[in-house]
Amino acid sequence: MNILIINKFLYPRGGDAIIALGTGRLLEERGHRVAFWGMDHPLNPEYPLKENFVTQVDYDKPGGILKQLKTASNLIYSREATRKLKKVLLAEKPDIVHLHNFAHQISPSVLDVLKEFEIPSVMTVHDFKLVCAAYSLLVRGRICEKCAGGRHYHCFLNKCAKNSRTKSLLSTAEMYLHHQILHSYDKINFFISPSKFHLNKIGEMGFKGPMVHLPNFVELDGYMPAYASEEDSIVYFGRLIEEKGLLSLLEAMKEIDGITLKILGDGPQREVLEARARNLGLENIQFLGYRTGDDLKNEIKKSKFFILPSLCYENNPRSIIEGFALGKPAVASGIGGIPELVKDQITGLTFRAGDVGDLAAKIKFLVKAPDQVEEMGKRARVYVEEELTADKYYQGLMEIYRQARLS
Repeated sequence: MNILIINKFLYPRGGDAIIALGTGRLLEERGHRVAFWGMDHPLNPEYPLKENFVTQVDYDKPGGILKQLKTASNLIYSREATRKLKKVLLAEKPDIVHLHNFAHQISPSVLDVLKEFEIPSVMTVHDFKLVCAAYSLLVRGRICEKCAGGRHYHCFLNKCAKNSRTKSLLSTAEMYLHHQILHSYDKINFFISPSKFHLNKIGEMGFKGPMVHLPNFVELDGYMPAYASEEDSIVYFGRLIEEKGLLSLLEAMKEIDGITLKILGDGPQREVLEARARNLGLENIQFLGYRTGDDLKNEIKKSKFFILPSLCYENNPRSIIEGFALGKPAVASGIGGIPELVKDQITGLTFRAGDVGDLAAKIKFLVKAPDQVEEMGKRARVYVEEELTADKYYQGLMEIYRQARLS
């Protein structure tokens, strides 16, 4: 089969990109022809189609008024993206297109092109962009579902998009245009939800597209587990952004003695977090920056367990799956799709999202119970081996592709 994978970021920037790239590698290993298309970026590897990638855009970067107007118009409907995708489709002639994240940098305008070329498509839905203009159903650290039923104007009223009235207006306009005027998402044959929670919540919020559940996966050959810890450390690994709840984690670490917290990753909140750690006088925090490959895996393997203190409705976090594959249990917020993975006293412990005291208590409990940590780590690894393998994902994906091509 000839498959085109679309994601705005095509280097391992976050979970969506890692999953999109991993899906491509899996399909190639199984004998399919795979091409990638998305946004140009200096961190991209070499791609055959890069001349037809969408021009790099950073919506957080200031610019002149003309540049800002152009950026705004492309967020809502990108003619560059439609033009370049047409060239790609004519050259590649894919049997199916697998979409991941494309809003804003590429825009839903590309869905019109897929419909015009009569190419079946599926979309893995990594977040809540289908029902929330700001992606996360989170406003200033609190869960918000006011836009349920297509009431997207709440995004503008509450300045949900980066606390900016202008960005919120653009995001609101984009939602109304593509959901209620152009009905762009009706042009996708099937939607893939990695967690049951996410699938149900999207439906509760009013989205009616055909959606199936297929969890994320990990290639186990690249993950040798280490159940015992080499050092007195715990780790967070992932993007440093507000919705991950890292300020709560720093507050909790005030109560933890004898353990070092290693924060692996980068993002817009890094300076805020570093300043907060200094202000709290925390000497047991290390900011190690962005890590990948064996460098990242080795830091996780040396630790006792890992933390995911999210404030938002996580979907099916790749970080948890990777940590489990390395034989480590999790302490994670009991919110969104996380409890589908982190089962209390089995593969880790959950705590009340945003509750610093509860988080600190769960960390203390596991620090004092090394035997239980190892047992939980072993069960976490078994869970991945039984439920989240590449083979199971591939079989499920092939069935979804088959249904999409028949619909």
